[in-house]
Amino acid sequence: MHLHHFAIEVEDLDTSIAFYQEFIGLSEEVRISFQDEEIVFLANADFKLELISGGQQQDSKGIHICFEVDRIQEVINHFKNKRILALEGPYKLKNGWETVFYNGPDNEVIEFLQIEKKADK
Repeated sequence: MHLHHFAIEVEDLDTSIAFYQEFIGLSEEVRISFQDEEIVFLANADFKLELISGGQQQDSKGIHICFEVDRIQEVINHFKNKRILALEGPYKLKNGWETVFYNGPDNEVIEFLQIEKKADK
């Protein structure tokens, strides 16, 4: 058994697609209309994210999704260049991990985590 995807109910599908394409690097894989909902799967080689719009939206602020990154400072700089401030962090944990949290378009919490220190090129 393995995880197929993670899903988020969103208010504005286009805004959420653009956000996850720019900041997470996901690409649109498939669109599905089902009952009153529009569903879009975004993916990269290792991860699928399902965005659902048009149904009975639930507040997404109770969820938290984490992406492991090679260089957390690059993530922080990209958000900063777009004038998006961190919700929390960056933090350096006792085990050496570094983490920072941002809000997504529907108040979902997105964590970026650097496990290993990568040499700068």
